[in-house]
Amino acid sequence: MWYDSHIIKIEDAGTGTKRFWVETEGENPFDFKAGQFVVMDLPISDKRLKRWRSYSIANPPDGGRVLEFCISRYEPGAGTRFFFEEAGVGTAIRFKGPEGGFYLREPIEKDLVFICTGTGIAPFRSMIQDLRNRQTPHKNLHLIFGTRTETGILYGQEMEALAGELPGFRYDVALSRQPEWPGFRGYVHQIYEAAYATARPDILFYICGWSAMVDDAVAKLIVEMGYDRSQVIYELYG
Repeated sequence: MWYDSHIIKIEDAGTGTKRFWVETEGENPFDFKAGQFVVMDLPISDKRLKRWRSYSIANPPDGGRVLEFCISRYEPGAGTRFFFEEAGVGTAIRFKGPEGGFYLREPIEKDLVFICTGTGIAPFRSMIQDLRNRQTPHKNLHLIFGTRTETGILYGQEMEALAGELPGFRYDVALSRQPEWPGFRGYVHQIYEAAYATARPDILFYICGWSAMVDDAVAKLIVEMGYDRSQVIYELYG
């Protein structure tokens, strides 16, 4: 189903990244599952399929008409140029959805490990906030986020606060290009490789980000570390 909406707010979120809020027209809420995405029809081409761009919803479902998207300038293409060079508050956005099966199945009976880079954190932010808001029973949650430098950390203060509030929630950040960083230096792989070195049947890994990171993580978890394919669920960003 197609929806008409318009941008109501834009904020900087980190180096080269912005948060965009859109509100759908009419009075009906936009219903979706935390982790899903929408397909936007952007004014960037005369050909329909070249106009369509997919973006994960970054906020949890709340029965409302406002959706948040986190978009990086480093994601190449006409869609990114449109959002960073042309779009502003009031700009019309047409989209269809919700789309995708990248969401949590309940009851949640296994530990959840979320691995992401850059704006790949968006669906996980939606999931974690939704679990908190609905007080959904769950096991342990571990969010592993990777980016280049400290200025690229997305939703960092929010996740740190949740780590002290949400039972069983752990939050780790790896920076690949900031040697003086006191936390993990390098890539996300070192964190889950150390924390889950012994394969266990009671874990589900969810992975979202650039294709190179996702490909590496899937290969490491299944081929090198011995996890079953059914325990590794992923979504690509490019």
